[in-house]
Amino acid sequence: MSSFQRRLHQMPEILDSMHPTGPGHRGVAERGITALVNPERLRRILTKMLDENEFLSPHGIRSLSKFHERNPYVLHVGGQEYRVDYLPAESNTGMFGGNSNWRGPVWMPVNALIIRALLSFYLYYGDNLRLNVPPVPGR
Repeated sequence: MSSFQRRLHQMPEILDSMHPTGPGHRGVAERGITALVNPERLRRILTKMLDENEFLSPHGIRSLSKFHERNPYVLHVGGQEYRVDYLPAESNTGMFGGNSNWRGPVWMPVNALIIRALLSFYLYYGDNLRLNVPPVPGR
């Protein structure tokens, strides 16, 4: 057993959240997969990601949930307030270049990574993994 495997066995919560792999855990065409999310977590992530009130937009997957439009994340540290707001167009702070480079919450590099991950999961699951989008109770 490698030192990495020994460390993983000392942290069972990490192993529980990872996708099962190896004998008995083969997908379509006997493919294996190495993933940091197990099937239950994958379903929860996809449910949020494909929700129009959260991450799904007409132009791609948002990098920040639309939930924060009405519910900004606010953190108070050392008498200062720090906020994460959903900004659908231009930045309201110079931290992101003011009006120069912030053009909304959908970023092509993030969407490219998501597409690549979804393709990997599809190669493993094929049509065997299905979700209701939008979620319909009881279906």
